Amino acid sequence: MPDSRAAPQESLLDASLGTTQENVGTSSLTDGQTLSKEPLSHALKLSTPEKVKDAQLNPPEEALWTTRADGRVRLRIDPICSQTPRTVHQMFSTTLDKYGDLSAMGFKRQGTWEHISYTQYYLLARKAAKGFLKLGLERAHSVAILAFNSPEWFFSAVGAVFGGGIITGIYTTSSPEACQYIAYDCRANIIVVDTQKQLEKILKIWKHLPHLKAVVIYREAPPMRMPSVYTMEELMELGNEVPEEALDVIINAQKPNQCCALVYTSGTTGNPKGVMLSQDNITWTARYGSQAGDIQPAEIQQEVVVSYLPLSHIAAQIYDLWTGIQWGAQVCFAEPDALKGSLVNTLREVEPTSHMGVPRVWEKIMEQIQEVAAQSGFIWRKMLLWAMSVTLEQNLTCPSSDLKPFTTRLADYLVLAKVRQALGFAKCQKNFYGAAPMTAETQHFFLGLNIRLYAGYGLSETSGPHFMSSPYNYRLYSSGKVVPGCQVKLVNEDAEGIGEICLWGRTIFMGYLNMEDKTCEAIDAEGWLHTGDTGRLDADGFLYITGRLKELIITAGGENVPPVPIEEAVKTELPIIRNAMLIGDQRKFLSMLLTLKCTLDPDTFEPTDNLTEQAVEFCQRVGSKATTVSEVVGKKDEAVYQAIEEGIQRVNMNAAARPYHIQKWAILEKDFSISGGELGPTMKLKRLAVLEKYKDVIDSFYQEQKK
Repeated sequence: MPDSRAAPQESLLDASLGTTQENVGTSSLTDGQTLSKEPLSHALKLSTPEKVKDAQLNPPEEALWTTRADGRVRLRIDPICSQTPRTVHQMFSTTLDKYGDLSAMGFKRQGTWEHISYTQYYLLARKAAKGFLKLGLERAHSVAILAFNSPEWFFSAVGAVFGGGIITGIYTTSSPEACQYIAYDCRANIIVVDTQKQLEKILKIWKHLPHLKAVVIYREAPPMRMPSVYTMEELMELGNEVPEEALDVIINAQKPNQCCALVYTSGTTGNPKGVMLSQDNITWTARYGSQAGDIQPAEIQQEVVVSYLPLSHIAAQIYDLWTGIQWGAQVCFAEPDALKGSLVNTLREVEPTSHMGVPRVWEKIMEQIQEVAAQSGFIWRKMLLWAMSVTLEQNLTCPSSDLKPFTTRLADYLVLAKVRQALGFAKCQKNFYGAAPMTAETQHFFLGLNIRLYAGYGLSETSGPHFMSSPYNYRLYSSGKVVPGCQVKLVNEDAEGIGEICLWGRTIFMGYLNMEDKTCEAIDAEGWLHTGDTGRLDADGFLYITGRLKELIITAGGENVPPVPIEEAVKTELPIIRNAMLIGDQRKFLSMLLTLKCTLDPDTFEPTDNLTEQAVEFCQRVGSKATTVSEVVGKKDEAVYQAIEEGIQRVNMNAAARPYHIQKWAILEKDFSISGGELGPTMKLKRLAVLEKYKDVIDSFYQEQKK
C-alpha cells in the first residue's frame, strides 16, 4: 500500500460525488467527484422478483444457529412470518425505486443544514464498498466503525454489507483494550474512525490485529502522513479502480441467511459477545418491527428522526439506519456533543416526527424542564404545574379516550404545546424508549406534558424490537405487545404468572461469534431464545418486565427476591434518589446502595457534586439547606437521612413479606457513571462491578450485624 497520503480536507462533507443540476437541495457531500448513474441500473436489475426468489433458497439441512462468520442458518419462516427473505441490497433497491429523490440524510455544515438524497446515498455506499474491496476487504470479515453518528457512518455501514463484509460498531467511549478485543474478534480488515483521538486508539493496538489492513479517517486530518491510513476522499478514489461489475458479482452472491452485522453486547457479565445478525434479521425487523411502532412509509408521511444514540447499539442501528432505508425516512444527525446539551437545539431545528431515547436521556430532559421551571416567574410556574396536573389526571384515568375535557384542551393550548415546541417535539407523534427500565416518575412527568413514551422490548439477540408499543397499542408501564409474526412464551412461571421470557421469530440472531457454549445456553434445542429476563403477560398480551434471572437475589434463608421492583419503589418514593441497588445474595437480609440526583458536567458528562433542582427541592421540603452531595453525605445531613429512612420504611410496609424488607442502606459519595465503571455504554447497571467497587461498604452492613 502507498506509504503517504494527501492531507484530508475537513471531511467527505467537502468533496465526494458529482451531481447533476436536477438534484435540488443537494449537499457539498456530493460535490467534487463524478459519479456514474450506471450503478442504479444494476440495482434495479438485482431487485427483480427472480433474483429475490433465488436469494431465499435455503437448504433444509442448515441449522437454526451458527458461530461462524461465514456460516448460514435456516430462517424461521412460518405462515405468520412469511415475508420473502431479502438482502440489504434488495431492500435498498426497492427504496431507490420508491424514494430515490427524497432526502435521506441531513447534516449541519458551517451552521447550515444540507441533505443527501437516497439516490446519492446508494451511490456513496457503492463507492465505499468498492474502496473497501480495493483495500482488501474479505468475505465475512468486518469493517469496524469507531465514530459518532454521521452520513459517513451510514454509507460505510451499507458499503461494508454491499462489499460482502460485516458491519461492526464500536462505542466511541471504548478504551484501546476494548477496541482491540472487538476488532480482533470480528477479524476487522478495515476500521473507520472520525477523529485523531479515535485514530490514536487504533494505532496503539494495530500490532495486535493481524487482520487489519487499513484505517480510514474522515472528520479530522491525521496528524501526519502514515502507511495504510487513508482519508475518506482517498477511499472513494480507490473505489473508482474497481469495476461496477465486480461489485455486482459480490452483491449477487449474497443470501438473506448470511451474517451482515455484528452487535457486541455491553459485557456487563464478562467479555462482550458478538451477536451475529443475518441480512434477513435486518430487513425483516426493519419492516415489521417498525410497522408495529407505527412508523410510516414516506409515501404516506416521510418520518424525520434525529440520530444521536450510539449506532453500535442495536436500538439506534435498527431505528436510525436500517428502518430509515426501509421506509424512506429522513435521518438528521445531531452534533457529537448532543448528550452534553446540544441535542435540544437539534430537535428544535429538525422537529422530528418520531424520537427515541434511553431512559436517562428522557430523565435529563425532565430535569432540564424542572430547572427552567424553578427559575421562572411565579405565574408561569403555577400555570405549568396546573396544566401538567390536569393533563396527567386525564391521561391516567382515560388513557385511550380521544375526547378531552375543555380544561385539558385549554391547558394543552395555553401551556403544554409551547413546552413541546421549546423541546423540538411540536411535530413529534411517537416518542420511544428502551434499553433499560424507566421510572414511573419519568413516565408520569411526560404524560403531564401530553407526551406518551412508548416502550419496546428486545435485545441485540432479537435484532432490536420483539415487543412494541405504539399510539394504537399502549398500556402504561408495559413494553407493548409482541411484534406480529413473532412469538413469545414464559417458562417456569410462578404463582403470579412471572416466568422467563423466551422468544421465537425472524428477529432471532444467528448465534454468538466464536462462542458455541454461550450460543447453546441462549438458544434451546427447539430454537427458542432464552432471554434471561423475567416478566408476565396480561390477558391482552401486554408484556411487563419484572427483572433478570441472573439478578434474582437468593437470600441465605432461601428467599427469591427480584431486585428491580424494590429499587423502582425506592426511587418512586424518594425523588432525591437517582440510583438504588439492592444487595442480599446469600446474605441474611437485604441492604441497599443509594446515589443522589446530581447535575452532570456538560463537557465530560461526569456526575458533579451539585444536586439537581428536584433534589434541592426535596432537601428544602424536609428542612435541609443542602445543595451538594458532599453536604448531605459528608455531614450526614440529619434531615435528609431521616427522610430517606422514612421513605424506605414506607417501601418496606408495602413489601410482600419481611424477607423483602431493606434493613440497611448507605448513600454513596458519587453517582454511578460509565467512566466510574458502574454503568455500561447504554446506561445499564453493572451489578457485579458495583459489588466489587463498593465491597467495603457492603461488608460493613453485615459485619455490624455479627457484633
